[in-house]
Amino acid sequence: MMRNTLVLLLSVLLLQLGRTFSQGGAEEDSADDQSNPSQLTPKPTPTLTPTIRLLSQECVSEKHTRLSCDKVFCLPWQRCIKGQCVCKIPYQCPRIRPAVCGLDKRNYLSLCHAQAIACRDNRPVFSHYTMLGTCEESFEVSLEVLKNEQVVHVKTFGERALICDSESWNMPAANVICRQVKSDARGAQSLGTIKLEDVAEGRVQTSVRKCISVSCTGAEHSLAECVLYKPRLITDSTPVATVICYTGQKDSKECDGFRCVNTKCIKWKYICDGVDHCGDNSDEMCCTDCQNGAFYCKTGVCLPKSAVGDQIRDCLGGEDEVETSTHVNEARPRSDGLAKVSQPEVTPEPEFWSNPKEDILKLRNHTETLQCGIPNMAYIHKTEEETRHRRQKRVVGGEEALPTQIQWQVAVEDEGKIHCGGAYLGGCWVLTAAHCVRQKPKAFRIKFSLWKKLSLLSTTDSVPVKNIIIHRDYNPRTYQNDIALIQLEELANQKECLYPNPAVRSVCVPWSPLQFPPNHTCTISGWGRNKKGDSVNILKWANVSLIPNCRSYYKERFFDGMMCAGDLEGHVDSCQGDSGGPLVCKDANGVSYVWGIVSWGENCGEAGFPGVYTKVAYYFEWIRQHTGWPAVTKYNQ
Repeated sequence: MMRNTLVLLLSVLLLQLGRTFSQGGAEEDSADDQSNPSQLTPKPTPTLTPTIRLLSQECVSEKHTRLSCDKVFCLPWQRCIKGQCVCKIPYQCPRIRPAVCGLDKRNYLSLCHAQAIACRDNRPVFSHYTMLGTCEESFEVSLEVLKNEQVVHVKTFGERALICDSESWNMPAANVICRQVKSDARGAQSLGTIKLEDVAEGRVQTSVRKCISVSCTGAEHSLAECVLYKPRLITDSTPVATVICYTGQKDSKECDGFRCVNTKCIKWKYICDGVDHCGDNSDEMCCTDCQNGAFYCKTGVCLPKSAVGDQIRDCLGGEDEVETSTHVNEARPRSDGLAKVSQPEVTPEPEFWSNPKEDILKLRNHTETLQCGIPNMAYIHKTEEETRHRRQKRVVGGEEALPTQIQWQVAVEDEGKIHCGGAYLGGCWVLTAAHCVRQKPKAFRIKFSLWKKLSLLSTTDSVPVKNIIIHRDYNPRTYQNDIALIQLEELANQKECLYPNPAVRSVCVPWSPLQFPPNHTCTISGWGRNKKGDSVNILKWANVSLIPNCRSYYKERFFDGMMCAGDLEGHVDSCQGDSGGPLVCKDANGVSYVWGIVSWGENCGEAGFPGVYTKVAYYFEWIRQHTGWPAVTKYNQ
């Protein structure tokens, strides 16, 4: 009797487990099905879905979208302020022709001017280029209902057309159409195709015998802003585009998949595939890896294949424009100082009807003109006397630099003595640590192209200081906000502060705290003391790694705006005398950024005590406010 009872109980338990497993297997298929009723049985936790592992949950909680310029570039009619892309005032746009027509049938100076207004008003403005026709007509988009979906129609100068079923008919394009027609930022629920003959059977406008192909990024306000190809004739068997716009409740808590920042709910299988399903790109912003052949940026963003090698830099580090045969950490600048980028395969030139992407490339090339972070390779020289002591392994654990090797390194001379270093940002600005200076400019001079502290090169220059700007919240007891700007004195009757010098180049200023990930290999340099406390005469450098979780080593002594670098075994470290000097990281295109400033540490060169640096990107806004936009960044201006 007892045996029968046990068998019965075991059968009931197995049946219940089977039901639970069945419910878990159906989760992904119903993720964004708005027609399914709410189920009484709780769904399994999303962490069981394999694609969820592609996401960084900490990043997701920060609600990043395509406007998060800590992760992506802003459009040319936007600029990056405090980690967000904000709209420019139209007059801040460069006057780069051609002129364009608006949907309001007005004439605008350029695409940038029209898009700046669209950005600020959150409405589509651009219609077409004036070279295509007058502003009396405009580009129109409409949806014709056919059963459960809608056929997309466009009108150009009195001529109607449908949207072709091409490789570029995808969710970003569908999102743009629904965003324009329905004024809903969440865009489309799904997209599809239908044969022209089936359109005719549905009694939708049957006189249309042409279609155009479109290519959208998903960031556009309207279809007119996408790349549009010339119309082509179609037959009854030609498939054309259909779309179903998203209608989910914005305040609904039911979502079996990924909840986008704009509240749209999409299936888990659509995340981190390089395709903007959300409509705000939030499904591609917090990835630990990419799927379906999408391109992975080091900031955790997945790009579509079409964005790779298209001459427009999308990854903050430029990985998407570097030759695929070169590992991103091994990229090197060319001898002409320009980063070598991949070239698209030569294909027949498509017949564009309108291509705003060309204008975007022109705008970025126009604004991204600041030259920094590339040394003058032709001027790194060696002589017999200068190379006798090179590469003495023992900055601690480092090597002696070659003359003029580190061309942005400066020495901060205080009343004739050098105790600190700094980084040249260009123009009249030098970056250093706050604890290296005081409000007495006349006591300081900045030495450029200095190799040995006690002797000068032919390229060495000594420049007086005009002003010293110490961060107002600098705490000398805790080293919080240990950062300062040194403004150099101008040359007589000139705006410049330095004479042209082939051995001096500026280093770039990072604007995003995500530009270089943990464990990235960077370089430190300086004239600091060694482990024994002996002074070093020749400039030294060493490679170090960016160390994550620095708070675990220094506990309550570690604050926001600080970071760690070195190695935990203590082989490489910065020491006393290196203070204020640069920690420089190089991106995939070989461009160098001053990622950190030597600040403080304990037990120089000992295991378990990594060096602590001021994190420069954390202070980008502070630097920009004092130096101005053009002085510190070529991007997001």
